[in-house]
Amino acid sequence: MKVIDELGQLLFPTRCYGCNTLGISICSQCRIEWHPHYYRTHVEEVVVHSAILYSPTASRIILAAKERGLDGADKLIVDAIVHVINKANFESFNVALVPIPSTPAHTRRRGRSFIDALCKEISLQTNIPVIPALSLVRKVKDQSGLSAKHRATNMRGAFGISPHVYPRGDLLLIDDVVTTGATVSEAARALNSQGFHLLGSVTACVAQPLR
Repeated sequence: MKVIDELGQLLFPTRCYGCNTLGISICSQCRIEWHPHYYRTHVEEVVVHSAILYSPTASRIILAAKERGLDGADKLIVDAIVHVINKANFESFNVALVPIPSTPAHTRRRGRSFIDALCKEISLQTNIPVIPALSLVRKVKDQSGLSAKHRATNMRGAFGISPHVYPRGDLLLIDDVVTTGATVSEAARALNSQGFHLLGSVTACVAQPLR
């Protein structure tokens, strides 16, 4: 088994998710940037709880998980979100996790619904149930190249409540990163419009400045 592992390292040497240098999955310098803290911000009336300030290093780690499907990068994101959930003291609430849904195109390309997959692991670690309450009701563009104004327009009216799902309890939206807040704002609108109770949102990363 050791020989197979050593051969694998020769053929596919480990590189840092954050800077791509040879060595370990996250080097000491990138670990300094990807070190979970606790940040509490707002998107309109939604309280957003996050662990990591968004940076080029954080972006590469998220892409390693989201686009390359690397288990170790998934674990970094899951650990960051679990850290925030523990720090935010939700014990007095009847909490349920609501994943932000991926587009069908992204799900096909990645072979999975990224945030759904993360939520399943978060649920295993926290014993908090997952309720897939949201679904996309129309096509949206990829957000990466859009301005804040165009992101808001792109997401407006994009989410609805999934058929045959009635999300009870205090709902926490789960996503990898909040940047302009357009996705969180639209997800909150969809839940609030049906009278469901949104407690807030938890993300691994937060871009500054929000408020």
